[in-house]
Amino acid sequence: MRYRFAAALFFSSVLGAQAQVTPERADIPLTAAQDVQFRALLPDLRCLVCQNESLADSQASLALDLKYEVRGLVASGKSDAEIKKYLTDRYGDFVLFKPPFAPRTFLLWFGPALLVLLGVITALAYVRKSRKSAVPTPAVDAEALRKLLDEQE
Repeated sequence: MRYRFAAALFFSSVLGAQAQVTPERADIPLTAAQDVQFRALLPDLRCLVCQNESLADSQASLALDLKYEVRGLVASGKSDAEIKKYLTDRYGDFVLFKPPFAPRTFLLWFGPALLVLLGVITALAYVRKSRKSAVPTPAVDAEALRKLLDEQE
């Protein structure tokens, strides 16, 4: 019984994420210039669900809603900068594929490099510690070794 519910929930979420543009979503008419602006703007915006796809490529239902919202903003005569500001005010800098360089986006820009640097420092510290803690092998006196072997025979 539980498995049927889980399967139904899974398939409904998968099918819901693949929603298509319905006619009521495409009812905002655009001029030729606005259509060019709309199509040029979508690749710069990130799908909030897929995260690795642009808004132009995504078919997730939330992405379709966001495309519709952007289409309405373009139709109302907003500039690209105004639209991006509106979206970042509402969804944060994550909605942009190229977030602005600012103190609040420091980790977005330098986080990967800091993690690599931290990994290198940790590896170097581990190697140094393992070299210092290695037990040195004592020098073997050849004469004492011969005596020891002769005694055992």
